[in-house]
Amino acid sequence: MIQELQLRVLPQVAADSTNLRAYIAEEQGLALGALKGVRILKRSVDARQRTIYVNLKVRLYINEQPTDDEYVHTDYPYVGERPQVIVVGAGPGGLFAALRLIELGYRPIVLERGKDVHERKKDLASISRTQQVNPESNYCFGEGGAGAYSDGKLYTRSKKRGNTEKILNVFCQHGASTAILADAHPHIGTDRLPQVIEAMRNTIINSGGEVHFQTKMTEIVVQGNKAVGVVAQQMSESAVLHSHIYEGPVILATGHSARDVYRYLAEAHIEMEPKGIAVGVRLEHPSMLIDQIQYHRSEGRGQWLPAAEYSFVTQVEGRGVYSFCMCPGGFVIPAATGPEQVVVNGMSPANRGTQWSNSGMVVELRPEDLDSGDFRVAQAEFVAAQQDVSTAMTKSTLRMMAFQEHLERLCWQQGNMKQTAPAQRMTDFVNGRLSADLPRSSYAPGLIASPLHFWLPKPVASRLQQGFKTFGRQAHGFLTNEAVMIAVETRTSSPLRILRQTDTLQHVRLQGLFPCGEGAGYAGGIVSAGVDGERCAEMCAAYLDSLA
Repeated sequence: MIQELQLRVLPQVAADSTNLRAYIAEEQGLALGALKGVRILKRSVDARQRTIYVNLKVRLYINEQPTDDEYVHTDYPYVGERPQVIVVGAGPGGLFAALRLIELGYRPIVLERGKDVHERKKDLASISRTQQVNPESNYCFGEGGAGAYSDGKLYTRSKKRGNTEKILNVFCQHGASTAILADAHPHIGTDRLPQVIEAMRNTIINSGGEVHFQTKMTEIVVQGNKAVGVVAQQMSESAVLHSHIYEGPVILATGHSARDVYRYLAEAHIEMEPKGIAVGVRLEHPSMLIDQIQYHRSEGRGQWLPAAEYSFVTQVEGRGVYSFCMCPGGFVIPAATGPEQVVVNGMSPANRGTQWSNSGMVVELRPEDLDSGDFRVAQAEFVAAQQDVSTAMTKSTLRMMAFQEHLERLCWQQGNMKQTAPAQRMTDFVNGRLSADLPRSSYAPGLIASPLHFWLPKPVASRLQQGFKTFGRQAHGFLTNEAVMIAVETRTSSPLRILRQTDTLQHVRLQGLFPCGEGAGYAGGIVSAGVDGERCAEMCAAYLDSLA
């Protein structure tokens, strides 16, 4: 007999399979030998009260062995002789688009400007050692996209956009732990996700698709009102080797940091619009302190609980101030994609076992905010970032991106023109004073004390100050000088939206062009980008079917 059950148990019971099995047998009046298997279907921690419980939904196998798989398998047929689709970008949007195309009987040709996950890792390691960023291989560019080496969190609120369970099952099929199917906030881990991504690539190749690394799209080939392919350059470390035209409809999944793509699209008059972003800092606390605050006990997480997470949100002067991409037991990392930039992000290994916890702390900004008096000085300063665009319309379209670039360059200047990041203790920032020293940090390139309250744009700094006061009242001990703010967090989402039709997902003017994922402005993380990739693949397949 198979039975499903809701349980509320202590952490030490939930954390040990033997303890859990014995507890269930006793509670259900079963002989221990009759309980042949226990599968956890859902798991969440309830730390609202002094006594902490773990909520579980479990499937019991009573007097029969489990024979069903823990995840749903997807079949990938061979498509080597089928019509091809060009997928630009090997982040989650591009990879899931490619896999879905194979399911639907089409051959994906994946073009990725960066390197594969293993070669890419060497370039990431060199950032701290050399203080230099490879503009084609970094924390944002390369196989797996920005998520591959910046955490691998799989929690999303975008349930209405598509089949999020499918995305998690595909990850499991390619080597991710099946725990992601049960956990309330699933997480693969930066140390494990690269192997999963490599397995996804191998599925694409073994099914007859192609994956090309160090291959950078430079032009979309247009005939009349149709996108019929792309021009791409094959690159080495120091030179362009050759250009090649890849023919087929195009799924454009280049990610939120491919600014050269945005500039090309603007100059080619491929319709886009500026969209809101959020900017701020990475806030890093000792993980023990966050555990103590969230679990309401001096020993913190103890032996049985996971590293504690938090989520804060408030409104200050009509704009949201909130935590973003929280990384318990993680690191702060350098996420720049070019010279004269300092950008920070966060990541966690699978065990979330470091002595620090961090999150983005950001302020919502809208395109119209840049017209206010408080941003005029900043606008004057980022004019230089717009010198390579030619028309007033293009400058207007790219203005949120230009503002990102302005902040990142300003941060680079404050950090001694290296990847050293300007930083300030949290309470010092709220009180408007320079930090005399800084705490130890996970940020490997190093920190330098800087008056963030002074040089961050006033609408950002003042809202962060008010937001921190609110969060400190909500969680006693959160507002502390043990926490350090590390600047600057700007890559929370795309600064543009590439306009597409809501029904076909094709570009509003060009048939056969499918803007996809975070970089197109239609997703906000690994899972939602994967969902959007699958939807674009389905619409692309329907488009090809209509031409047949």
